[in-house]
Amino acid sequence: MKKLVCLLLLAAFASVAFGDTNVTGKWTGSFNITHHTGESNDSTALLVLNQKGAEITGTVGPNEDKQFPIKAGKIEGDKITMEATDGGHAIKFVLVVNGERITGQADMSGDNGETATAKLDVTRQK
Repeated sequence: MKKLVCLLLLAAFASVAFGDTNVTGKWTGSFNITHHTGESNDSTALLVLNQKGAEITGTVGPNEDKQFPIKAGKIEGDKITMEATDGGHAIKFVLVVNGERITGQADMSGDNGETATAKLDVTRQK
């Protein structure tokens, strides 16, 4: 009986700690980038995510042909943080999951001191 109670408590804790959200899958949408010069442009976004517990792995990029590996990806409740490197640019993502939609911000910095901020808005593909 004690073991059963311990297992139930552990399952309840895991549900609270990791949430019932699972973001595994393909997510597509838009990426609106504002450069340090003030210039902005729109791009497509494709996230291919794999979630195991609180860990997020996979790739991010504008399309199937141009994807970059995710590093240090994690989910806590509905908040996702992750990093990726696009050539000479480090990108840090702070995102929020709301059902079948992920929104948030990405901050980019380049080796040459160039910076940019982007708004991400993607939905899960069926």
